[in-house]
Formats: sequence, structure tokens, C-alpha cells
Amino acid sequence: MTTTETLTGDRADLLEALQQHRWFLMFTAQGLSDEQAASTPTVSALSVGGLIKHVTSVEANWIRFVEEGTSAMEADPGSEAYDSHEANFKMAPGETLEGLLARYQEVAAHTDELIKTVDMDLSHPLPSAPWFPEGKSWSARRVFAHIVAETSQHAGHADIIRETIDGQKTMG
Repeated sequence: MTTTETLTGDRADLLEALQQHRWFLMFTAQGLSDEQAASTPTVSALSVGGLIKHVTSVEANWIRFVEEGTSAMEADPGSEAYDSHEANFKMAPGETLEGLLARYQEVAAHTDELIKTVDMDLSHPLPSAPWFPEGKSWSARRVFAHIVAETSQHAGHADIIRETIDGQKTMG
């Protein structure tokens, strides 16, 4: 696909939905200090900054899956990848909201280009993991739909956390 072609169909729909839900997530972080972004003001261990970090990581992992195949997401149980899952939801010392948002925008730009160009029927077997059904494969189209759902779900979580911090709502 050339850059002069207009996106239609699946590509246009996926790109529009993903960009909308990314906007909700990033808007929720608007005006927060690093301390506020790292705070966990609800009974949950989630923070706005941690959710942005997590969504960035998830999107980048799924994009590697589309580009490289199953091996890009395989990890041995008990490995560092499994152990670091919880840390993926927290802002680490020295991380800033500005830095997390910049990384998210880098990953998003790469994903957007892939949505515009990749064969949507390209498919890879899902890695072996307790949360994936055995023997299933996902197409690039299915991966992008999953990224939209993941982004949307966590944008909602972030909105609740932000409202708890200072009353700001993303919508309403």
C-alpha cells in the first residue's frame, strides 16, 4: 500500500478505533505530576503511569508477534519475563510520565504503520501459555483487534484512577 492510498475497511476501522482509545488513555494522564501518575489511590495496585507502561509493553509485544511470529512472545515459566509482569504495571524509580508517554507514542506510530501495510491475514500460532487456547493461531487482524480491546479496557481503568486522584473525568 502506498501512502497516497486512502485507508478503507478493516485498516481504517482498526486504526480509527485504536487511535481513539489511545487518546482516551493519554488524555487521562494530562496534567498529572510524576508522583500522581505513579500513585495508586484505589484498592487496586494500578496507577495511571503504570497502565500506560503496561499498554505500551503489551502493544509492542503483540507487534513483535505479528512481525516475527510465535517465538517473539514465548517465555519459559519462572523466567525473568514472567517475573517482571507485575513490575510492568508500575512506574519504576526514575521513570517519568513524560518518558512513558513518549515511548507509548513511538510504539503507537510503529503499530499504525503496520496496520496500514501488513497482510491482515498473516497468521501465527499463539505461544503455549495457560491463558491461550491450545492450537490456536491469530491473524494480524485479530492481534490488532486485541490491542484495541486492551487499550480500551485500560483507558477505563485509568479514568477511574484519575477521577480518584483529582476528580477529572476523561468523558462527562
